[in-house]
Amino acid sequence: MRVMLAEDSTLLREGLVRLLAEEGHEVVAAVGNAEALLAAVAQDPPDVVVADVRMPPTHTDEGLRAALEIRKSRPAVGVLVLSQYVEKRYATELLTGDSEGVGYLLKDRVVQVDEFLDALERVAAGRAAFDPEVVRQLLGRTTHTDPLARLTARERAVLAEMAQGHTNAAIAQRLHISLSGVEKHINAIFDKLELTGGEGYSRRVLAVLRYLGS
Repeated sequence: MRVMLAEDSTLLREGLVRLLAEEGHEVVAAVGNAEALLAAVAQDPPDVVVADVRMPPTHTDEGLRAALEIRKSRPAVGVLVLSQYVEKRYATELLTGDSEGVGYLLKDRVVQVDEFLDALERVAAGRAAFDPEVVRQLLGRTTHTDPLARLTARERAVLAEMAQGHTNAAIAQRLHISLSGVEKHINAIFDKLELTGGEGYSRRVLAVLRYLGS
């Protein structure tokens, strides 16, 4: 796939360039700030962008704002954002948009090469890839009055796998249950949360995250 990188850490940026090249992907641009990323995408849109949330000059949300702009102007371009910590406001702002091909990973996940590459490929294919720790903390935003409290332990486990972007078949394999069992749990989840799912699992994931961010 054709990838663009936006990361102000030269060491990490060059490491990602080498990793992706070794895996047979084409890195069409590797830049250190959001402005350069937007210019590169406008000139030659890639299949997917990998961008740090915080970049120069203020190191607050430049990367996130660039990612949101790319998703709005070029929805065919997948966006995978990286963050040092779980930043719930940033995660919610990105993931509750009406879009597909979105991912949010902690930087620690990048060193787990297989997981990083799998997430990248899912995002490039128009699917979702959410860091398990991000999902855990978002799902942890519950109180005794939250409808999530009505979910069983198994339904919570299925929801967490869904929110990471896994297909029903993958969830069945990871949780060691049948495919029909996964489908039954998912239907129960959306009934209890009073959510209407669209076609395709990634839209259901975004519906869950939109609910959690409300």
